[in-house]
Order: sequence, then C-alpha cells, then structure tokens
Amino acid sequence: MPFRSIAAAPETTLLLQELGLKRRDLSPAALAALARLAAERDALAERLAVAEDMADRDTLTPTFNRRAFLRELHRTMSEVERYKSPAAVLYLDLDGFKALNDSHGHAAGDAVLKHVGRLLADSVRESDVVGRLGGDEFGVILNRVGADEAKAKARSLDEKINNSAILHAGVVHRVRASIGVHAIATIEDPETAVARADEAMYAEKHARRAERQAFAAF
Repeated sequence: MPFRSIAAAPETTLLLQELGLKRRDLSPAALAALARLAAERDALAERLAVAEDMADRDTLTPTFNRRAFLRELHRTMSEVERYKSPAAVLYLDLDGFKALNDSHGHAAGDAVLKHVGRLLADSVRESDVVGRLGGDEFGVILNRVGADEAKAKARSLDEKINNSAILHAGVVHRVRASIGVHAIATIEDPETAVARADEAMYAEKHARRAERQAFAAF
C-alpha cells in the first residue's frame, strides 16, 4: 500500500488520537513508522481474537468448551442478579453412549457427539450458549427464560435428538438424551448451578428407566 494510503488509514488516525498527536507535528518518516505500528497492532489484535475464539471452542463439536461455558454462565448469572431477569441451565447426557462406543468404536461415538453438538447449536437463539461439558455431556444456557419456558425447551430438544439419526460407516445410529433443567433464581456460583442441573438430569434418567421397567413388567 502506498505511504499516503497507509498514513491516512483509519487505524493510523485512531492511534494518533490515542497518543494525542497531530499529523502536522510528525515528520514523514515518523508518520510512516506510526502507520506501520498501527497496522501491526490491528493485525495482532485480529490474531489474538482468533486465538481466543479457538481457545473457547470444544476440540470436537461446534460448541464452547467447559471453561468458556462456565465463563458465559457467570456472565449470565451476573445479569440475573443485576437485572432480575430469568435464566436457566440445561444439562444433557446421552443415553447408551458408552455402549455405542464399545460396540461401534470411538469414530462412531465422535460422529454422534458432533451431530448432537450441531443440533443443539442450531436449535437455540444467538443469545443462548451451548457447551460440551465433558464426554457425552452438554450444557445449554437459556438467557431471559423462566422455568416453564426452559422445561418446554428441554422437551423440544429431547424430541429433536430422539427423532434424529446419524449415519456413520454405513450404520444408522439413534441416540437419546436425558435433560435436566435448573432455573437460576438465587445467587450461586456457576459450578453449583451446573451441578444442580446435573442432579435434575439424573432424576429424569432414573424416572425414565423406572418407567421402562414398569412397562416391561406390565
């Protein structure tokens, strides 16, 4: 880029303003050096933003990793406390995932995890957050959503997952999730909120198991 264009670039103007300098006070050589510094700073900021985004992402699925999910949950809980706006956490665990891994291999398991992560990400609003919390467990943060709406959303996600299928290596895999709901209404730390949603998920899983056993006995 010609010197005149570099020196006149918006990033150069911004840096001049930050430093309290005027173009007329700088020699052409000093202005050129300042322009290069401004361009390099913007390029570095862009690279850092990309690196931060990569550090937030799960290595397998199109979702946040646990660290980033908990950070976003802390941010949500601060808004709940400050603005008294409702929010909820969903905790999802895939039923029968270990058996699938054992029978069909980790590649099939990874395909299922990618599928579920993509389905969750595509099924929530931009203001919501999806994260993989570990293994076959996912979390969803529903912002500005009360308990009843959160339960309805959990039922909707359960239906979508249950009605979906994954084709991998010529084999069709079906998966089901148990989903726990925890409405954020009091001051608590993110780990506690996730733990309570996890407890609700296990209660749902056990209730389903008891229902299937009762139906089989009947």
